[in-house]
Amino acid sequence: MQWDWQVFCEDTLTREVQPRCFGQGGDITYLEWMLSAWGWTVSVSLLALLLALLVGSAVGTLRTLPASPWLVRLGNAWVELFRNIPLLVQIFLWYHVIPALVPPLKGVSGFVLVVIALGLFTSARIAEQVKSGILSLPRGQRNAALALGLTQAQAYRHVLLPMAFRIIIPPLTSEAMNVFKNSSVAFAVSVAELTMFAMQAQEETARGIEIYLAVTALYVVSAFAINRLMAFIERRVRVPGFIAAGGAGGH
Repeated sequence: MQWDWQVFCEDTLTREVQPRCFGQGGDITYLEWMLSAWGWTVSVSLLALLLALLVGSAVGTLRTLPASPWLVRLGNAWVELFRNIPLLVQIFLWYHVIPALVPPLKGVSGFVLVVIALGLFTSARIAEQVKSGILSLPRGQRNAALALGLTQAQAYRHVLLPMAFRIIIPPLTSEAMNVFKNSSVAFAVSVAELTMFAMQAQEETARGIEIYLAVTALYVVSAFAINRLMAFIERRVRVPGFIAAGGAGGH
C-alpha cells in the first residue's frame, strides 16, 4: 500500500493537484475543505460548551438549594431527561420534531439546533458535577457566609460557587474534551464538520486512510488544546491545600 498525501492538494471538482495545496481562482482543495470543516467543528464545540456551562451551572445550583424542594425536583428532572436520552436521538428531535411543534424554530439553521442539542445534553453532566462540587464543601462555608449577612444568592455567588468550580475543574476538563468528540454527530443533520468531510472526501478520493488520519489528528489537536487550557486555568485558580483540607473535613 502506498500513501498519497497529495490528495489534500487536489481540487475538489477537477481532481487536479494545485501547486500550493490552496485553490486558485475560486477553486477549493481538499485541504481547504478540511480546514473549513475543522472550523465548523470548533465553532459547534465551543458554543455548545458555553451553553452547557451556563445551563449546567444553573441546574446544578438549583439541585443544592436548601428548603426549595420543587426547584430541586425540577433540577433533578432536567438531569434525568437529558442524561438518559442518547445524544443522536436528541439531535434528531431538535432537528425534525421540535421545529414541527414550535413553528418559529423552522427557520433556524441546523448549526444552531446542533449547538442547542449538544449544549443541553452536556449541561446535564455538568449539573451533576456542579452539584457534587457544592456538596463537597464543608457546611461551615455556607453557614459562615450567611452569618456575615450575605443572602443565599450572595453566598452562592461569592463563596460556594467559586470554591466548587475550583474543585470540579478536572471533570470539567473531561467534559470539555467530550464536547469536541461528541460534535461529530452533527454530520447526521448535514452540518459540514470534520466527520462529514471525512465521509464525503474518502468516497470521492478513495483515500480513506489519509483522510481519516488527518481528521483524527485534528480531533486530537483540538482535545489536547482544551486539556492544556483547562490545566492552565486549574493552576491559576488553585487554592493551596484547600482540596486536601476539604477532603479531610468532610461534608
